[in-house]
Amino acid sequence: MALRMAQPWPHPKTGVFWFRRAVPKDLRALIGKVEELVSLKTKDPAEARVRYAKLSAEVEARWANLRAGARKLTERDAHALAASAHDEWLELHRDDPSFQSGWRTELYATLWTAEPLPEIEAQPGVPGAVPITNIFYRSMRLRCFQEADSILSRNGFVVDEWSRLKLARAIGAALQRASLTLGRAAQGEIVHNDALGRDSPEAAKALSGALSPTPPASSRPARQPAVAKPLSLTGLFEAWWREAKGVGRKPSTHESYEKTVRYLIAFLKHDDATRVTAEDIVAFKDHRLATPSKRTGKVPSAKTVKDSDLAALKTLFGWAVINRKLPTNPAAGLTIKVGKKQRLRPKGFVEAEAHAILSAALHYVPGPREDARTAAAKRWLPWLCAFSGARVGEMGQLRRQDLRREGDLWVLHITPEAGTVKTDEAREVVLHQQLIKLGFPAFVQASAEGPLFLTPGKGGDVLGPLAGLLNRMREFVRPVVPDPNVQPNHGWRHLFTTICEEAEINYRVYNAIMGHAGRTAADSYGDVTLKAKAAAIRKLPSFDLDKLRAIVAVQSEVGDRAFAVGSADPRA
Repeated sequence: MALRMAQPWPHPKTGVFWFRRAVPKDLRALIGKVEELVSLKTKDPAEARVRYAKLSAEVEARWANLRAGARKLTERDAHALAASAHDEWLELHRDDPSFQSGWRTELYATLWTAEPLPEIEAQPGVPGAVPITNIFYRSMRLRCFQEADSILSRNGFVVDEWSRLKLARAIGAALQRASLTLGRAAQGEIVHNDALGRDSPEAAKALSGALSPTPPASSRPARQPAVAKPLSLTGLFEAWWREAKGVGRKPSTHESYEKTVRYLIAFLKHDDATRVTAEDIVAFKDHRLATPSKRTGKVPSAKTVKDSDLAALKTLFGWAVINRKLPTNPAAGLTIKVGKKQRLRPKGFVEAEAHAILSAALHYVPGPREDARTAAAKRWLPWLCAFSGARVGEMGQLRRQDLRREGDLWVLHITPEAGTVKTDEAREVVLHQQLIKLGFPAFVQASAEGPLFLTPGKGGDVLGPLAGLLNRMREFVRPVVPDPNVQPNHGWRHLFTTICEEAEINYRVYNAIMGHAGRTAADSYGDVTLKAKAAAIRKLPSFDLDKLRAIVAVQSEVGDRAFAVGSADPRA
C-alpha cells in the first residue's frame, strides 16, 4: 500500500488549497493552538504544492526555534531578520515613491534617543517653519517594535529585551534604506531591490546610530568569495547534541538520533551533510520501510520510521538551517500516513500475568555467575513497579540513599540525579505495606552505598548500564508473558492505572505517584502531599501470596521449561 505524503488540503467548498499541520503536543501550550491552518491562496495544485513546501519549511524552522528556547541575537542576525521589513516597505509604497522623497535620513538616530525626543525644524534655516513634533518619531519607533515582535513570533524566536531592541533598530535601518530607494526612484533613478543595501553609500548613512560607520569602499579590503565549510552528518549530530543536552534532551533521544544518523550514512555511502537532498531523504525513508533489521529480522513499522527516523532528521537539519550551517532542510514536510494499530488486548498486564511475573520474581534463583545486582533487580523491580506504576528505568537506577523513613512511612525518592527521569522532576513514592512485609527496606539497608540494581560504568556512567538492565528485565519477563501485544516493562504502568481506578483513587494523586503530567492547567496548583499519596497506596490491595505459591507448585511439576501464562497446562 502506498504511503500518503503530507500535501495541500483543498477546501471542500471553495476549492482553495490550505496548509494544515497538527502542532506537536510539546508546543501546543506555547503556540496556543493544536493546528497550523493557513490558506495557500491558490486553486492550482502545482502552485499549491510549491507554496506548501515553502510554508512547511518555515513552520518546521519556527517549531525548532521554539524548542531551542531563549537565545540572543547578534547584529548580523537582527539585520538578516529585518530584511523582510525592507522588502515589505518597498512593496507598500512602490506605486507612489514620491511619498518617501521628503524623509530626513540623518534623523534616523533620533528614533532611539532617550525621552523626550527633540523637536526638529521641518525646513532648517527657514524662519517661521513649523517644527516637526515628536509624534511621527514615536509612531515610527512603535512600528519598529511591533514589526520586531511580529518577526520574532513568525520565526519562533524567544529573545531577551536587548535582542528585541537590536531587531527594532535593524528594522528602523531597513525602513530608512527602503525610503532612500523609493526617494531615488521618485527622482527618476533606476534602482534595484537590494534588501541588505550593503554597497549603497546612503545605506551607510541610514545605519548611523545602529552600527559603526562604514569605511569608504576604497579603504575596504576586496570581498572574498565565501567558501562553504565542510559539514559531516556525524559532526552535525554532535554539534546539535551539545546544545540539546544543555536544554535537557534525554539520553534516549541521543541514542535514537545517533542510530538514525548511522543508518542514513550507511544508506547514502557518504557522510557529507551538504550533499543530502530531499530526494535522498525520501529514498532513505522507503529503504527503511523495506529493509529488515539485522538484529530482529523484522521490517520497522511505519510509525517507527515516522516517529524515530524522520523526526530525528527533521530536527537535525532544521537545527542546521537555524544555525546557518545549511541553506535548507531536506527532510522538511516529509511524513508518513500511519493507520491506527489494531488493539487486540489491554495495554497492561491482566491479573494472571501480573501474578505469574510476581511469582517468578519472588522465587527467583540467581544463576551461578549472575551479577548480584542484576539478580536483585529481577527479585524486586516487578514488585516495585506493581505498587507504584513507575517506569522500570526509574526504579532500576535507585540508590541506597533514595529510601528513607518518615514517621511510619517508608518513602522512595525518584530523582534525575540518580540517572534519568522522563519529566525531569523528582517525586516521592510511599512504599506499599506488602513491600515492607516482603523485606524491601531490609534489603536496601543491607546494600552497599550507590545504585541497588546496577554497576556504574567508567566515570560513574549510569545510563549505559541502565539500558543493559532494561534489556535483561525484558528477557526475564518475556518467557513468562510471551504475548507480543503487551510491553514487558511498560505493562505495569497501565495495570497500576487500572487498579487505582478500581480503588477509586483520585486521578491527580495516582498521576503524581506515577510521574504523569496533569490533565489541565488547574492540576498544577497545589501539591499532592505524602499524606495523600500514603492514603492512596493503602487503598491498593495486596497480591495473594497463596496464589503465587500455587503458581510455583505448577512450575515445579511441569519441570524446568519456562512457565508462561496461557500455556497448555490446565493448572496455569
